[in-house]
Amino acid sequence: MEILRQFCRIMVITLIGELLHWLLPLPIPASIYGMAILFAALVTGLVKLEHVREAGKFLIEIMPVMFIPAGVGLMSSWGDLRPVLLPVSVITVASLVAVMAVSGKVSQLVIRTGKKTEATSLLHMENVAAEEEAEA
Repeated sequence: MEILRQFCRIMVITLIGELLHWLLPLPIPASIYGMAILFAALVTGLVKLEHVREAGKFLIEIMPVMFIPAGVGLMSSWGDLRPVLLPVSVITVASLVAVMAVSGKVSQLVIRTGKKTEATSLLHMENVAAEEEAEA
């Protein structure tokens, strides 16, 4: 019963995303609106992680099944795709490499920033401790 409640919470947020997509004249898919709303709700604490965790895990577990209709669609439209297969493949590989490179660089930057922040905090704590010892 709890997983049904969690699933309903996710569906309500998805519905809000669909409504935003319908109301706003922006070329943003409704699923992106829904994910952004859910992310914001989780970050702000409006929705607790425990309120959607099990349903989210279930949806992730069945995600591969959701790609079957897309695969069948690609197979059924093979005749239309054949002439553009090479350009689409080149674009796909180039996009993949670009995303991997940017993701790697951003990850490195985040890790370096975190280490600097951690080192600065440790240095500050050592200075405070040294000052307290000097005063005593």
